[in-house]
Amino acid sequence: MDGKRPGVLWIHGGGYVTGMAEMVYMSRAVDLVTRGGAVVVAPAYTLSLKKPYPAALTECHEALVYMKDHAEALGIRADQIMVGGESAGGGLAAALCMYARDHDTVRIAFQMPLYPMLDCCDTASSRDNHGKVWNTRRNHLAWRLYLRGLKGGAVPAYASPSRREDHSGLPPCYTFVGELEPFRDETLAYIERLRAAGVPAEADVYAGFYHAYDMMHPEKEDAKLAAERFIRQFQLACERYRAEQKG
Repeated sequence: MDGKRPGVLWIHGGGYVTGMAEMVYMSRAVDLVTRGGAVVVAPAYTLSLKKPYPAALTECHEALVYMKDHAEALGIRADQIMVGGESAGGGLAAALCMYARDHDTVRIAFQMPLYPMLDCCDTASSRDNHGKVWNTRRNHLAWRLYLRGLKGGAVPAYASPSRREDHSGLPPCYTFVGELEPFRDETLAYIERLRAAGVPAEADVYAGFYHAYDMMHPEKEDAKLAAERFIRQFQLACERYRAEQKG
């Protein structure tokens, strides 16, 4: 493994509806490369306006498998493949951890779903939220578009990871979320379920942060503190966690 680096699949946000892979250049993934020494892959998955669930998940999973299968060429440690993303990208990262575990396709060493979009139903923090960048109205519309291909019945956990009950065997996790964030409660619930299943998981909650605050105001001292805490958690994960691939 000498000379190889951790590999991170970093998935952009945008409520599954908007966004682009190039958003990686304004995300926390930049620090993963410049300070964490990681190789970052940013998939340009199909947005829900064109194709609803499961298109985005399927394409991100294909990118994850590509990383594993081409780890040598990419200079990636096969035992340190990680996933992360912000907002809907965080939701996809969590869903990928579940899908990859259940199907034993890629063994993920660590997950970093930042203020992830996990719950298609209202929570106390996403209900009647009028915050900047993302709010209840936008959240409802985004979920309707993403899930419109489902015809009745229960929403699967691969679409809305909050539906998941069994969190055992999922990768260790770090995230942060804003106090004013619509996704605050679903993020913290996800962390608590991981912990209850014996999975190392930690979340920081930042007072005064609304959705994507760290990306909107990278010059502010509190955003810099969040970024510093994030990269430190990634560095610790690189020291602590490995996930050997099967075969």
